[in-house]
Amino acid sequence: MDISPTQHAILDMIGERIESEGMPPSQAEIARAFGFSGVRAAQYHLDALEAAGAIERVPGRARGIRVRAPAQSRPASDLQGDALRLPVLGQVAAGAPIGADIGSDDYLVLDRVLFSPSPDYLLKVKGDSMRDEGIFEGDLIGVHRTRDARSGQIVVARVDDAITVKLLKIGKDRIRLMPRNPDYAPIEVLPDQDFAIEGLYCGLVRPNR
Repeated sequence: MDISPTQHAILDMIGERIESEGMPPSQAEIARAFGFSGVRAAQYHLDALEAAGAIERVPGRARGIRVRAPAQSRPASDLQGDALRLPVLGQVAAGAPIGADIGSDDYLVLDRVLFSPSPDYLLKVKGDSMRDEGIFEGDLIGVHRTRDARSGQIVVARVDDAITVKLLKIGKDRIRLMPRNPDYAPIEVLPDQDFAIEGLYCGLVRPNR
C-alpha cells in the first residue's frame, strides 16, 4: 500500500525520535509537529502507516510504536518539487504583542506537505498564549501572506507597530484577538489603532532544542 508524503514525513519523524531519544513521539506531539488541529488526524495517519506495514503499534501503550521497515527515501525529484525555501523573518508574539524583528537572512528548506496553505515565510514564536492550539515558544510558524481572513482563523496581525499571532474574532462592532491559553486576556482592537492582517497561520515546525 502506498503512503502519502505526509505519512512519509511522520514515519521519518518517528524513526528520528526513536534513534535520538529512544522512544517514538506521542500522537499529540505528532499533531503539534505537523500543525494538525487535534490528535485525530495523527491517529488517521498512524492507522494508514500500520495498514501499509510501515509501523507496528503495541496495544495499551501511549508511545507503543515500532518501525517495521526503514523510511523509504523519496526521489530527489519529488523532494525538489515539494521543497519550500522559506525566509525566517523574525519573531511573533504568542503573548503580549512585540515589535517585529524583520530582516533576517536565515532560510530553511522544508517540505510543503507540512503546511496548508503554502507559506511565504516563517516567524519564530515568543510566548505561550497559543499553547492550547499546539503553538509553543521557539516554534517556527508558517505564514501565508494575505490581508483577508475570516473570523475563527489563526492569524498573524499587526496592532500599531507590534506583531502577534492569535485567533481572530470579528464581531458586529469590534475585532478581538483571542489567546488559546486562559492565562492571557483577549486583545481588543480599538478604533484609533493601526490594525492589519499580515497573514494566515498555516502550520509549524519545531526545531530541536
